[in-house]
Amino acid sequence: MPKKIIGRIDKVDFPSLDLFDIDVKVDTGAYTSSMHCHKFYEEDGVLKCLFFDKGHPNYNGKKIIFKNFTTTKVKSSNGIVQHRYKVKTSVIVFNKKYSINLTLNDRDDMKYPILIGRKFLLKKFMVDVDLKDVSFKEKTNKLHTN
Repeated sequence: MPKKIIGRIDKVDFPSLDLFDIDVKVDTGAYTSSMHCHKFYEEDGVLKCLFFDKGHPNYNGKKIIFKNFTTTKVKSSNGIVQHRYKVKTSVIVFNKKYSINLTLNDRDDMKYPILIGRKFLLKKFMVDVDLKDVSFKEKTNKLHTN
């Protein structure tokens, strides 16, 4: 199957998290994908997360509970190793649902709440840095033609 061409930024949906049209930055320099989470903590064997960010209005403030999660080490671009929670969910890109692993991190200072890394991109997408919102435009065009 040919790879889809994705741009350097886009908007995607995370239906099981009730998050739609969320800004993402595609980063081939990052191995893992990361998601901004305002608050997250373990309680009674589950991971409780609050997805809220005043700078990203589509982050709706909903609390999500993950029963299945792990922890992993992530080395940031500045060389610092962090221990992060990792969750598995689904993402819709180019009107197709994919499984994705996301590490949770406070990305409050970042322009994009989601960073899509090369582990997710592998064998599915090629990145053209000249392009923006390719998947989102395809989604909105499809909505307007139906």
